[in-house]
Amino acid sequence: MLKQDWNGVIPAITTPFNQDLTVDVVAMESHVSWLMESGCRGVVALGSLGEASTLGFDEKIEVLKVCKKGLQERGPLVAGIAAISTADAVNLAIAAYEAGCDGLMVLPPYVYQSDWRETEAHMGAVIAATPLSCLLYNNPIAYGTDISPVQTRLFADKYSNLHAVKESSSDVRRLMAIRELVGDRLALLVGVDDLIVESVAGGACGWIAGLVNAFPVESVRLFDLAIAGRFEEARTLYEWFLPLLRMDTVSKFVQLIKLVQAEVGKGSARVRPPRLELEGAEREEALNIIRTHLARRNG
Repeated sequence: MLKQDWNGVIPAITTPFNQDLTVDVVAMESHVSWLMESGCRGVVALGSLGEASTLGFDEKIEVLKVCKKGLQERGPLVAGIAAISTADAVNLAIAAYEAGCDGLMVLPPYVYQSDWRETEAHMGAVIAATPLSCLLYNNPIAYGTDISPVQTRLFADKYSNLHAVKESSSDVRRLMAIRELVGDRLALLVGVDDLIVESVAGGACGWIAGLVNAFPVESVRLFDLAIAGRFEEARTLYEWFLPLLRMDTVSKFVQLIKLVQAEVGKGSARVRPPRLELEGAEREEALNIIRTHLARRNG
């Protein structure tokens, strides 16, 4: 995966489950194909939205192989690499390479909030484990580890196969701060759905998106308008989309996004424990938002 491939709308895909909570490989292959037909650039599998922390090692490799099949060479397959131990993360990176992945999205260690020395050692080991193009993922809100723009530059200086950064701090100023330090050596992507237009204005060239799992056409259209600088046209679509995009930024984002998929007929609401499907007033409130905006979809 070349540096210039890190652009456009790249879905962080959900993992569909059968009724017995095994991975629904048929639905997953179909979902990937539909996303590509709708204009997406590629897919990221095994992210937080893909419930990777609930998948066994063999299931993760199966998911990657199914996604590769669904892509049919139409775009890159990126594997999310997250683990509690560095050894497990490195082993997953190597297995992803052997499974035919085109790139890696590299996360800090799960559970343990590492300091900079530990973060650099862990993520650096993953980046160095394969020749694949790597995306450095910074999400201090979710993972408690913050990779500063200066530290991002240190990674870029040290690893020649680090080609991009996914900035999810929700601080759009970070994009220009990174660009100031690394120039165009790293592609800048955003991983916060309800900040996409502002992030493109701040220099982002790609979007690792969540609600795209239910609305790929609208997501690609919004991104393309923003990239083209057609912000007045983007505003109408963005204003319609925002209440849905905000579902990507709360703790139950997996349940919410899968519920949206179910409502548009592109998936089910099934999640793996410890997550549980929404119920009661919480579910009704979410459905009210979803159905209200679906009714206005072409308005």
